[in-house]
Amino acid sequence: MILATGASGNVGSALIARLGADAVAAYRDPAKTARALESGQPAVTLDLAKPETLPPALVGIDTVFLLGAMSPTQTGHELAMLDAARTVGARVVKLSVWRADEELSPVAPLHWPVEEALRASGLAWTILRPNFYQQNFLAQRSIRAAGEFSFPAITAPISFVDAADLARVAAVVLTTAGHDGRVYDLTGPAALTYAEAADVFSVVLGRPVRYRGLPAEQARAAMLGRGIPHFHANALVDVARAYRDGGADTVTTTVADLTGRPATELAEFVRRHRAVFG
Repeated sequence: MILATGASGNVGSALIARLGADAVAAYRDPAKTARALESGQPAVTLDLAKPETLPPALVGIDTVFLLGAMSPTQTGHELAMLDAARTVGARVVKLSVWRADEELSPVAPLHWPVEEALRASGLAWTILRPNFYQQNFLAQRSIRAAGEFSFPAITAPISFVDAADLARVAAVVLTTAGHDGRVYDLTGPAALTYAEAADVFSVVLGRPVRYRGLPAEQARAAMLGRGIPHFHANALVDVARAYRDGGADTVTTTVADLTGRPATELAEFVRRHRAVFG
């Protein structure tokens, strides 16, 4: 049986939808656990910040999908789950971050110690390293309201990847053999600048959409104004600084290679979420 942490997030919820009763969905909120159980989905309440909740959640589990919430304590939380998984000998599939081993961005050091611990754990493991999510555009309500979106200024292309594709890959890795000891870099099918992404939105939505590249402080203020927590806003600004002139433009075929279906193009993603973008 598979234990899927982070079941309420973009990747986790899509993964649970694919795995269904073959996975136990782990939620921090007991109310979400109760709703899942009422719907027939196996579920458990688990808080990575509370080690005492981990052993009960691992009863009958042979594989763990490890997805911790981004925070200053993420590394410690994931290491605690790794320790618990080691006690039952569970295989671990970890959702990491783009180029984690190079620690180019401030998010990478949250993941790299866990990757290293996995390699030394004696457990079977697989690591998934996605690039920037296409879902980041969903928080840009100004696309609908004003025909524009803003991010910290990045001039280089980015191979944005759909979280639904990550879930497809994770489902394959979790349920088939041949992935132990592998690190998979996951991207979309093309690398686009934010200006080129704006052109895609314009074509699909049938109206002009433009990109505003903001200086760091202005971008941080804009994200805080949208309710993004300080730690996340600071991290996103620093990630943008790390990849402002390149480093996130690699395109891999991993999604297609593992799932048999090409990665989602940005235009397809926009069409799928047209109700959000207006």
